[in-house]
Amino acid sequence: MSKPRILLADDHALVLEGFRRILEGHYELVGTVEDGRALLEAAKTLQPDIVILDVSMPLLNGIDAAGQLKKICPNAKIIVVTMHADTDYVRSAFEAGASAYVLKRSAVDELEQAIRAVLAGHSYITPLITKEFVDVFLSKGSEKLGGLTQLTTRQREVLQLLAEGRTAKEIASVLKITSRTVEFHKAQILGHLNLQTSADLIKYALTHGIVSPS
Repeated sequence: MSKPRILLADDHALVLEGFRRILEGHYELVGTVEDGRALLEAAKTLQPDIVILDVSMPLLNGIDAAGQLKKICPNAKIIVVTMHADTDYVRSAFEAGASAYVLKRSAVDELEQAIRAVLAGHSYITPLITKEFVDVFLSKGSEKLGGLTQLTTRQREVLQLLAEGRTAKEIASVLKITSRTVEFHKAQILGHLNLQTSADLIKYALTHGIVSPS
């Protein structure tokens, strides 16, 4: 019987190496990438059974990448392994298509358990935050995401790249659109989020976990 094929995505080489040590021998590791856009390209080519990804990645964060992955690899199971214990991140991850959510501090003990769960068709949330997440999920839901729900996929992509300090020309190159279109999206984002300046955009992106403070 063939081993499940796993694609790893994290922008820290030491984390990728740690995952490799945990998983090698039990699974087929088909690739490692360090940003969200490289992840989408690799997934398109490799068609893995499982994608293990972080939330905070350059170029395209893990939540938005997960949403696009479900279109590229509809049968792949997505496991989020991250430092973020906030239930808003958990909720967003599952809404984007993730099947499991594990904290990095407990990954050594829980990652294989999460993999077994998703391969069996189940979901997995680290016990460290399960109760709090269930309470939030059964309530009216999170208001923390605020205006993000008003943004299109493209606008969220532009927002992240702007928050990373990239110029309109650089963003146009990454997204394969024109600089004028980037500026149009920026104006739309500012309007939707009721913000005024680029500094406001950066602060908003940091607050909502679209980019990492590091």
